[in-house]
Amino acid sequence: MIYIAIVEDNKKLCNALRSNLSRYSEYEVLFTSENGNEFLKLMRESRKTIMPDVVLMDIDMPLMNGIEAVAEGKLRYPDTKYLMLTIFDEDEKIFNAIKAGADGYLLKDEPSDKIKEAIDNLMKNEGAPMSPSIARKVLNLLTSGVQNLKKQEPIKSHLEYNLTTRETEILTLLVDGFEYKEIAQKLNLSPNTVRNIITKIYSKLHVTSRMQAAKVLKTI
Repeated sequence: MIYIAIVEDNKKLCNALRSNLSRYSEYEVLFTSENGNEFLKLMRESRKTIMPDVVLMDIDMPLMNGIEAVAEGKLRYPDTKYLMLTIFDEDEKIFNAIKAGADGYLLKDEPSDKIKEAIDNLMKNEGAPMSPSIARKVLNLLTSGVQNLKKQEPIKSHLEYNLTTRETEILTLLVDGFEYKEIAQKLNLSPNTVRNIITKIYSKLHVTSRMQAAKVLKTI
């Protein structure tokens, strides 16, 4: 059984998500909440019983937004996966979510089978699920970040996220819509190798983002 929590201030959408996910026998929605503060309170209570495996998290909410809630949640409950499910595809919000420790980023107009696929991928540790438009923005932002760094004076790390040439190549193919098996065939690699490399790509982003989130929270 995969246990899920939904954090969404739009009650209609929240109920629709809960109803759609309840159709799958392997899922159980433990609770829903309307903002980050309520979410963290319910997470504390869940420690006494069952903790969510995956949290579907909105961004724009009152009292405490989704980015702040993920940053807090990732520090307190690192075993839980956080999947942003939002209408926002703005560069700043995408990277703030990644820095906070989000494990994936989907737009709300994704069909329910895509959301299910993303949840299953998270549970199998098969990289960070992203809507194609989001993944493309991430790749573009990473690329532009590298170009900007090249124009600056030498610093300790010449690549902010330390992606290798192979990792960038695989990420590019992933963004272009290729499946793991197709990437493997294209690059003469085994599907297992491709899966491991994709996991490393996002692991690098997440390790960095957890450290950054921890530093920020310590100053609050």
